[in-house]
Amino acid sequence: MLKLNYTDVGLFMERTMTNPELLIAQRVLLAMRLGQTLHVEPGRASFLLPADIPELRVLEMALQQEYGSVVTLIAVDEEFVEVGLSGSWIAEDKDAHEGMFLTVMSDQVERFIYKLWQMSEAHISSPA
Repeated sequence: MLKLNYTDVGLFMERTMTNPELLIAQRVLLAMRLGQTLHVEPGRASFLLPADIPELRVLEMALQQEYGSVVTLIAVDEEFVEVGLSGSWIAEDKDAHEGMFLTVMSDQVERFIYKLWQMSEAHISSPA
């Protein structure tokens, strides 16, 4: 499972072997115990990858073979490609910009998306 944490300072992605239903149930239980509101709904999330990452073409081919509309790749401009994912959104309220997004794909595709995200973080943070 890929877990995307959207915060006020950006996106942090991680891979976890936890069952998404179990993670959601634990988060709901925690919110109830703390007296917090929690909004959980099916949805879509996205993040950007630099368009010049050579491995991006391999991801495109893997996604065409396995997922079709669950994952989308859309060119934003000459510099970036948007990766869109279907899954579950968990946040304090429906309109929150900060929260957690969970999605499940094959182990191979999850590892590849995670690797590309890590590469993009290094690419973006390295001096030009």
